[in-house]
Amino acid sequence: MSAALPRLNPNPYPGKLIAVEGVDGSGKSTQLYLLKRWLEQSGAKVFFTEWNSSILVSSATKKAKKRHLLSPTTFCLIHATDLADRYERQIKPLLQAGYLVLADRYVFTALARDVARGMDREWVREIYDFAVMPDITLFFNAPLEVALSRILEGRPELKYFEAGMDLGLHPDPTESFKIFQGMIHKEYQRLAKEMDFVVIDSNRPVDEMQPEVRRIVRKRIPLEKFKSRQAAGRRLVSN
Repeated sequence: MSAALPRLNPNPYPGKLIAVEGVDGSGKSTQLYLLKRWLEQSGAKVFFTEWNSSILVSSATKKAKKRHLLSPTTFCLIHATDLADRYERQIKPLLQAGYLVLADRYVFTALARDVARGMDREWVREIYDFAVMPDITLFFNAPLEVALSRILEGRPELKYFEAGMDLGLHPDPTESFKIFQGMIHKEYQRLAKEMDFVVIDSNRPVDEMQPEVRRIVRKRIPLEKFKSRQAAGRRLVSN
């Protein structure tokens, strides 16, 4: 029997971390944006962070992707650098300060994508052992055909790495996307069971999913504790 894979440590900070995960086109980013707006309007202290947005590596990543220079290993390491930088500069300090941190993709994006690209599961997990476990991980589960149609609605063609064209899975980008995203989805299913993701059926309209997302957050997190002083003051005046 193989040894258990490394797990993330529980969040020890006063703030709470909410992450969304899912294949490209699953609707996760839209739902997190709506959740962010709702929390902000309720007066909560909220910080938003998204995958591959660190100023430390974003320029180099864009150039390497444009020139198709990223191997599976460099792809893995550059995204690990991205998250490590944002974690130390943004995520961890805001959790320590008692904020609700909303992450549009987190460690699990790397675990799913890097393993789909052939990287060793245990090695990838060890790279991310600095990060804490989210208090809630919402996994938006969408059929691949639905995800593909959503992506193609807004643009004429699939991106090279998004479609897994670097892996030589199929010469046609659409077919390669289906194969690659199917591999990623399989890894997500594995992670969902092991990491206790909250699975949301995202083969539904936006306005049907958001009430469910809010109910989950209200049930698991005492939101009153995260109200800003200004919001608390407004409640006292109104009362």
